[in-house]
Amino acid sequence: MLKHIVMFKLKEKSPENLELALSTLRGLEGKIETLRMIEVGLDFNKSERAYDIVLTTHFDDEAGLSAYVSHPHHLPVIDTMRALCSSSIVVDYLN
Repeated sequence: MLKHIVMFKLKEKSPENLELALSTLRGLEGKIETLRMIEVGLDFNKSERAYDIVLTTHFDDEAGLSAYVSHPHHLPVIDTMRALCSSSIVVDYLN
């Protein structure tokens, strides 16, 4: 199993931006065949070091992740998150 984890820091942490980001990410569920599991979490820590949102996804293998990255349902999500966020960080690993 391959895990793909992305953390996002919003440019402006308004309730509207948080809701748009969360609903955009959660909207991926059930739309991409290779996406085996999706979890979206909101930070409660509020420290300067903390990111605001985390996306955890699972795939069978690297080919599944590759299909997800270029999938037509994923591309607008990338655009929305780039517009809302000042930074993001990712880790991909095999488990």
